[in-house]
Amino acid sequence: MRGTAAYEQCPDNIPHLRRFYQCFVGETSTLGGNMRAANKKMKNRNNAAYLFVLPFIIVFLIFSVYPVFRTLYLSFTTYKGYGEPEFTGIANYLRVVKDKFFWRALGNTVRMWSLNIVLQLGLAFLLTIIFSDIKYKVRGLAIFRAVFYLPNLIAATSVAFLFKTLLDWKYGTFNQILLASGIVNEQINWMGQRSTAWGVISVIQAWMWFGNSFIILMAGVQGIPSDYFEAAAIDGAGRWKVFGSITLPLLRPILLYVAVTSLIGGLQLFDLPFLMNGPSTAGEPGGTLQTVVMYLYKFGFETRQVGFASAIAYTLFFIILFISVMEFKFMGGKEE
Repeated sequence: MRGTAAYEQCPDNIPHLRRFYQCFVGETSTLGGNMRAANKKMKNRNNAAYLFVLPFIIVFLIFSVYPVFRTLYLSFTTYKGYGEPEFTGIANYLRVVKDKFFWRALGNTVRMWSLNIVLQLGLAFLLTIIFSDIKYKVRGLAIFRAVFYLPNLIAATSVAFLFKTLLDWKYGTFNQILLASGIVNEQINWMGQRSTAWGVISVIQAWMWFGNSFIILMAGVQGIPSDYFEAAAIDGAGRWKVFGSITLPLLRPILLYVAVTSLIGGLQLFDLPFLMNGPSTAGEPGGTLQTVVMYLYKFGFETRQVGFASAIAYTLFFIILFISVMEFKFMGGKEE
């Protein structure tokens, strides 16, 4: 319509075709030029936005991406932290596979993680059932969430110092309570016995992380449509029937997430076992507390066998990847 109006307003003494080009096409060309100018301005804004994210990209590439590929390269070399790496092929990986101490450290790690995940998920599930059940009508959910999540916010060094003091063999508060109540007749060396040391680490880990699992599970339960529970109540389904037939199946993606993230963190356990006994006796008693990452630390920072330590790191990565894939296979099926 604008082009037609412009055409009618052109002087009559201009020839028809020339008149059409100058008045109608000329106007649309002006509009097209304005659009190109607007697009150019938008592109300039996008370029400015890239400049804002450029520092993060540079830091991410230098401190996250580069070390991954550098470690992969060093795993095929003999490198002591200085000089030029010497390529040795898969010799480091063959050494890892044949190293019985590596497999013992992996067994220790899996054992501590297994007890931790059982206690962590068990307590989180119990609290989820209590707080989501209408019958109990527990109030102050936000306060309980904050209290349960609080241990997860405390630094591992502080947690290690706290429990190292509480579980001290001679003067620890826990032993004093047990002695005063007559439950035991003599002090228990919690961190000095192979039968108790690994269990203590697992329990502390569960205490630190159960709040995180509880919040995630509670969010999953609250995301389930209430129609399902109302229909089950009308059909006369009991509390455990509802939990087993509705709540648990619909929480399967949440459980998968918790299991995978717990596996990744659990098999990389380092700080608590290392700090509870101190650097000089890390892994004691009898190597019970030595984890894979502590074993890696020994070769990477103490004996300076960086190539072998890099091979341990990637072997652990592939083990975690394999177990995670198995978890996805057995727990990540379609919801029915």
